[in-house]
Formats: sequence, structure tokens, C-alpha cells
Amino acid sequence: MLFNYKYSGSTSVESNSSSTNMSFAPDTLREPTFFRGTLAKNIPFREAISALHDVVVSDLRWKPKDREEYKAWAAQQEQLYLETIQSQKSANEEKIKEVRAKLNVLNDQSNAIMAPYYTARRKYFDYIYKKDRDAWFVLDPVITVHPDEIFYECFSQDESTYGRLGCSYEVFKNINEFECGTTNIDYSDALYKEFQKIRDYKETDFVVDPSGFEVTTENEDTYKELKIDLPDSWVRGFLQVSSAMTLDTTEFNLHPLDVYNFLFILKRFKEKKGPRSIRFKLKPGAPIKAVFEPWNYEIVCDRSIYPGNEEKEIRIWGRRRLLILERLIPVTKTFKVRLLGTGLPSFFIADLGNMSFTLGLSGWTKNDWSRAGNFDLMAPRAEVDLFTKNKVFQSLKEDWRMSADDLSKKMKLDKAIITGALSAYTQAGSVMYDMNKDMYRVRELSREPLPFEKLRFSNEREQLANEYLKDEAVKVEVEYPGDGVKKLKGVVESRSNRKKFNTELVIDGDQRLVKANCNCRFIQKNKLFKGPCEHILATRLKSNQG
Repeated sequence: MLFNYKYSGSTSVESNSSSTNMSFAPDTLREPTFFRGTLAKNIPFREAISALHDVVVSDLRWKPKDREEYKAWAAQQEQLYLETIQSQKSANEEKIKEVRAKLNVLNDQSNAIMAPYYTARRKYFDYIYKKDRDAWFVLDPVITVHPDEIFYECFSQDESTYGRLGCSYEVFKNINEFECGTTNIDYSDALYKEFQKIRDYKETDFVVDPSGFEVTTENEDTYKELKIDLPDSWVRGFLQVSSAMTLDTTEFNLHPLDVYNFLFILKRFKEKKGPRSIRFKLKPGAPIKAVFEPWNYEIVCDRSIYPGNEEKEIRIWGRRRLLILERLIPVTKTFKVRLLGTGLPSFFIADLGNMSFTLGLSGWTKNDWSRAGNFDLMAPRAEVDLFTKNKVFQSLKEDWRMSADDLSKKMKLDKAIITGALSAYTQAGSVMYDMNKDMYRVRELSREPLPFEKLRFSNEREQLANEYLKDEAVKVEVEYPGDGVKKLKGVVESRSNRKKFNTELVIDGDQRLVKANCNCRFIQKNKLFKGPCEHILATRLKSNQG
């Protein structure tokens, strides 16, 4: 998927002993989005934006060790050992000295001749590693300006970690002007280093430069144009994060010192074998307990009480990604934790007062957000016609951000219709769910509409489900036990081998898939860790058709 960016120059930073001016260059091909203000919360902002940088550069995939230096040293030692043995032969000492002198000269000549080759070879391998499609994708951060806050979003290199930094306008002072919208900003490693220079005694001006939209065509040469060919997995991963945020979660708060203890264990010990998980023991009204496997070290969070009504035990993997939160501990009031379930994604939200930092982790490190599961298929999926969808989106765009309940009251429509419409726009990259404030926000991920059908059918399960419906191979029985809950029992018959699959689904009042089971091999092996199978999807789609 090709993304075109056009920047008016590059992001620039001017710093002296009393002030720092940061000017971000926006994408001039998008609708004008700009912001001007002076930081009032310098240190918390510095730590939060630095943690966001840690997300961008994070890559915990396994990498083979570089043994070139060791092999060179071993070859050198082998030659020295041989020379030592030969030098013990007194009869040949003089001859060995002469040969050694000649050999050194030849080695020096050889090294001088081969040095450019070795340098070029190393650069080539570095380039291949960094530029490989599966190893290195760089997309400039997405920045969105809203009436109540400005927020950044980014992905890690391995596409398993999502970061979002939201800054309310109380973080700034002397806000001169702003225009709501979404854009990509030119961001570099040098800018991260400049962020480290932010101090309380220095004024820091923060600018998403509006002048980038006022340059005439005559100055075309001053633009920096970028064309980035991104994999569908990156874009699909971004959409899956937004969909996963809307699902039902187990929620509790952690004191910053509890998170510090978590990170202390991770930094103090290095596991050599599995399981490499954190097992949360949650008991209503009792302190939260976290067990670190495989050592089974248990941390009792006396400052953090589980507020739920049901005793649970949830395990999460990919825990070393939590080290990204280390810089935030001194400036965080509390960490809100949202767990989708065992082996499913988790969210850690740092409450920084007037700022919030959301860290979204896929089920485990090697399972990136694109392959983590079809969470868009588990999100609210009420059938909504195109006219109503567009009307809901336009109503949301008037205020830029609203909760589903407020939007339902405003439009006098059922909440299920509102969430169904917003879900469709979330999966299309036009809307995102703000988990911290429990509201939907307009955030158009790209300038042009995304190829939704191409992204949505990256695997064959939903496509197969639609084929089952076309073949009229699905039968469904519906029960309504109350509280808006709907239980479905379905039979899906395969046309190829006449095999029948029995499905059971539970859908809550918000049209979210909360429980599901099927006797197919996919569900028996993966449960819902990778999303529902085609038979469960076909049962749900058949129910939606009435």
C-alpha cells in the first residue's frame, strides 16, 4: 500500500539557554491541521514523548548474533598459535622471522586492497536487515488535533506494540491557534534527542507549522516528498487496535510502585525457558497478585485492590515490552490496566494528570497486531444502512469526539445502531476509540479512503463465512435470556464434504461477541485467541439477516 507524503521542509528545533522552539512539518497534501502553543508541563511531556519514541524503535524479534568479529579474532589467534609452535624450533628461527616479515607485508597489502570490499559488504548486510519488508517499516507518527486535546499515535517496528500520547490543552499555555484534523508529521531521531533537552527553566514552544500549507507552487523545490510502500499488515494492525479497544475488558488500577516492582523483576532476572508470562490473580476486594513465570515470583500489590465482582486469573505474554513504561513511573499518578483475556491483547494507560499514555500490547511479541486476531469481527456489528452510517459519522464530526451514549441521545437512535456504524468507520480507519475517556474520536488515518475490503479479508475466514451464506448452508436458533443478551445456536454445513459444524455464540446488548464455541479444528486448537472461525462468523451474519 503506497502512502504519499509531502512536507514543507523538515521538522526544525532551535534551542538556547532560555528557550526551545520546536516546529513540526506537517503533510501538506492533507487538509490544513496546525497547532501553536507553549508547554506548561515540561518534564511530564518530555518523559511521555520519550516513551512514545521507545515504542517506535521497539523491536523484540529474535535476531541472529553477529559473529564476524569473533571469527576474525579466532583466525588471528590460530595464526599466532602456529607462529608460537614454529618459533620453538631454534633451527628455523631466523627463517621464520624472514617469512613472518614478508607475511606481515603481504597481509598489510591484502588488507589495504580488501578494506573497501569488507566495508561495502558490512554496509550491504546492514541495509538488507534494516530495509527488509518484514523487518523495517517506518511511518511518520500520526498526530491529531481535537477541540480538547492533541494526541500522537505510532507503532513499533515489529508491529506488536501500539503507543498513544494524549495531551489536553492544560499541558500548554499561550495557545495561539489550532485547526482540528489529522496529519502525519516529519519526525526524526535528531528530534528525539532535542526532546531530552526540555527543562522546567526553559520555555518550549510547540508548533505544528501552519505555514506549510501557504507555500506557493513556485517554491515546490522546498518540499520534501516521501513515498512509503507500507505492508497491508501495518494498516490492518492500526485498525485492529481500534477495534480491540471497543471490546469488553477486565479493568483495574495499578499503583506506580507496583509497576516499578514488575519492571524490577524483568530487569533483575532473565528467563532461559518458558513459560514467559505474567499471571494476574484477581479476587474481588483483595490486593491484585501477579506471578512471574517460570520463576513463580509473586508480587502482591497491596496498594492496588481489584474492584471486580468475579474471581479471575488472566495470563499475558510479551511482558518485556512493559519496560517502555519505565520513564513514566515518576510522573504517573496511576496505571489503568485493561485485559481482554488470557493470551489476548492488553492495554496499560498511564494517568499523567493532563496527559495520558496508552500502551497497547498484542497477545505476545511474535504475534503482531495484524495477526493477533480479527478483533474487528468481534466488535459491534449491527447491520446499519449506508445512509445512517454516513449520518452518524457526520454528526460525530461536528463535535469531533463523543461517547456512544451521547451520540445516541443526540441523534435519537438506538445505541446498537450507533456502535455498529462507528464500528464500521473504526474498521475503515476514520474513527478511533479513546479508551481513556470512553469516547469515539474522528481520526482519519489516511488522506484517501483505505481499501477496506482488501484489508478486511487479509485472511479467508470471513470470506468463507460469506460463501456459506450465499450457499444457504447456515441454520440458526436464537434465544433471548434478558438484559439485551442474545444466544445463538447454529449448524453450518460444508458443501465440499457435507460435514456439519455446531456453533454456540453469546452476544451482549452492545452487539459484542463475548463468548463463542465451535467443534471445528480451528477453534479447538486456538479458541478465540486468533478470532472467530468462519462457522461462528457465518452464524452471526445469518442472525443479523434475521
